[in-house]
Amino acid sequence: MNAREVALIALGEYRRGKRPDSALDKLHAISGVSERDKALAVRIFMGVLQNRMLCDFYISHFSHIGIKKIEPRVLDILRLSIIQIVFLTKIPNSAAVNEGVALAKEYANPRAAGYVNAILRKIANAAGNGSLPDVSGGIVRRLSVMYSIPEWLVKELRAILSDADTEAFLAACNEADTPVTAQVNTLKSDTATVLAMLSGEKAQAAEHSILDDCIDIFDASGLSARSAFIEGYFYIQDASSRLAVIAAGLKPGDRVLDSCAAPGGKSYAAAIEMRGVGSIVACDRNRDKLDKIDSGANRLGIDIIRTYERDSSIRRGEAGGDLDGEFDVVFADVPCSGFGVIRKKPDIRYKERREVEGLPEIQKAILQGTSTFVKPGGVLLYSTCTVLRQENEGVIEWFLKENSAFSTEGFALPGIGGVPGGSITLWPNINGTDGFFICKLRRRH
Repeated sequence: MNAREVALIALGEYRRGKRPDSALDKLHAISGVSERDKALAVRIFMGVLQNRMLCDFYISHFSHIGIKKIEPRVLDILRLSIIQIVFLTKIPNSAAVNEGVALAKEYANPRAAGYVNAILRKIANAAGNGSLPDVSGGIVRRLSVMYSIPEWLVKELRAILSDADTEAFLAACNEADTPVTAQVNTLKSDTATVLAMLSGEKAQAAEHSILDDCIDIFDASGLSARSAFIEGYFYIQDASSRLAVIAAGLKPGDRVLDSCAAPGGKSYAAAIEMRGVGSIVACDRNRDKLDKIDSGANRLGIDIIRTYERDSSIRRGEAGGDLDGEFDVVFADVPCSGFGVIRKKPDIRYKERREVEGLPEIQKAILQGTSTFVKPGGVLLYSTCTVLRQENEGVIEWFLKENSAFSTEGFALPGIGGVPGGSITLWPNINGTDGFFICKLRRRH
């Protein structure tokens, strides 16, 4: 196989319901391609997910066959070829066209090769002389097609952002080769040591722009085989999640509840903030996920985390909610639409409105349930990895009306400064983090 074949087959796996990472991991294991070709396959595959609607717009413009009538495998070939022509400048257009035709001959019906050749040559010629068609219509349609975002989501964003800021956010979500962000385990090592170890193994990494103990890794292939990872010197977590933990104001000796803990990043960050002194109860409904948290804690040398299988919407004292006592800090990093992490998980953008409409009620139930574990004077830290107001400010407004014992409390974050109102939305185009919402609540009595 070559990189384009891997990308094509991965797109087929994705169409049949596989998660993007699962589709790529399986094919990387059996394809036998070089690390360089693996990286290209990922770039092409993710590029299709990031730009599918724009690819289809170009295809529709130059094709006499409607998108819905094109064989799915042929459509995948056209899309991955367009990514190379339009977005990957190091690949000659002629090579992208020829490879697309070769894929059609190998993987599609015999008549498809001529069709693919004709369409790709038209698109390559247009790209070469700067005459690719512009998206017509209003601002919603233009942003939707240009950034491959459903129109309903563009409208939601425009309700909270200016048109310029909406486009800046969408552009950030479509940035290629977004680095993997990792947190340095300062219980074991430091940033300089981790960067030196990664450099010694030819991995490109640099300090994060906001956090001193956070790094961006630009070549994430084989990350789990890196010696610094094996030694437990770092773990994968975006800076936004670490900032949420910092906002809570933890101190050594605290008793902490991480109510929606998987995959464990906040529990690990809390343990590091507490310098390994105190106790953390990490909860999730799935025992397999909790086992992975235990495994990660063991690798990192963290021994103050205890995992507990439970539904986070259950209140203290109710059936299944029999955790003993109350906590200094409770984290409620609730399930959400995920629209803040589109740049890393591009498939999330294609969710339909109906898929996320019920989330605020789930979030309210979890926030209400976890609030009963906060001791008087303690902190409840609510967070999501989305930017939609109904899942963020809307949930908090409801909660404060229902719970007079709680109020928002200001905090400060490194690289950002003071947040006097007690809540903040982080944006990839502004903060260099995932899109993320953080709200700090204090129980007064």
